[in-house]
Amino acid sequence: MKRRYTYTVLRYVHDPITGEFVNVGLVLFAAAVSGAPAILKASTRKTIGRMRDMFPDLDRDAFVTTMRTIERQLGRVADRLANDGLVVSEGDASSFAREVLPTDDSSLQWSPVGSGLTEAIDKVFDRLCARFITRYDTKQTARRTDEEIWKPVRQLLAERALAVDLEPKVIVGTDDKIEFQHAWKNGAWHIYEPVSLDLADAEGIQRKAYRWLGQLTSLGQTSEPFEANFIVGAPTDPKLEPAYRRALRILGKPHNVTVYEESNLSEMVDRIEDEVRMHSAEEQARFLPPISY
Repeated sequence: MKRRYTYTVLRYVHDPITGEFVNVGLVLFAAAVSGAPAILKASTRKTIGRMRDMFPDLDRDAFVTTMRTIERQLGRVADRLANDGLVVSEGDASSFAREVLPTDDSSLQWSPVGSGLTEAIDKVFDRLCARFITRYDTKQTARRTDEEIWKPVRQLLAERALAVDLEPKVIVGTDDKIEFQHAWKNGAWHIYEPVSLDLADAEGIQRKAYRWLGQLTSLGQTSEPFEANFIVGAPTDPKLEPAYRRALRILGKPHNVTVYEESNLSEMVDRIEDEVRMHSAEEQARFLPPISY
């Protein structure tokens, strides 16, 4: 016998201004019908998975604890319905979900209610969890690494005999810190960082771009001024070109970031050369004797 079910998805909204969210839980409810008892099933994320890539400042321990608490409380609601299941014929997934987590302005929000008909509640629940929560949990690996994107930069710098000592630098802000691998100081810190977007799918490309955006945004105010220059490796799969273009726009959002594509590699090295030679000229001028007339 087919029976109607409703469901709602729990969303984690990291930044209310941008509205970016990740699905982190699911509640499904089927009311009692024709002798079949009511059923409430719920599940939440057990790990932060891909969320760390998108929101690097996410407090893992606090998030996991919150998820466990919500699932435990939903389990109690499910137990109550199991005892009264034959007489529970009203309500939907959202009404029971809000018993545990009422609607407010927090970062955890319930989605609009979805519904369907099925003869197999358990299978539908598993399918919905896979679709909404765990679909993109498989780790995406780069076809080309960040280091492979950096290699031609290093070669061009060597060919031009540029005396610049690029070193790791930790930029500390009021709310976070980031360690960059290639930086030098000339007044402000100049940072040059490779970003490989040669990934397997559009979701992975977007996640990596948002990870960098999240890291830069999470810094807040910094005591040391800096400008970041990203040299970005494109995906080898031409079907991922639209996702790549979106990622370039995401990476370029911060005001102190300049994005260079691989095809513009020489342009970035030209900039490094100009900055290094100007710095060398200024240093030499400091030690020249004054001109006598």
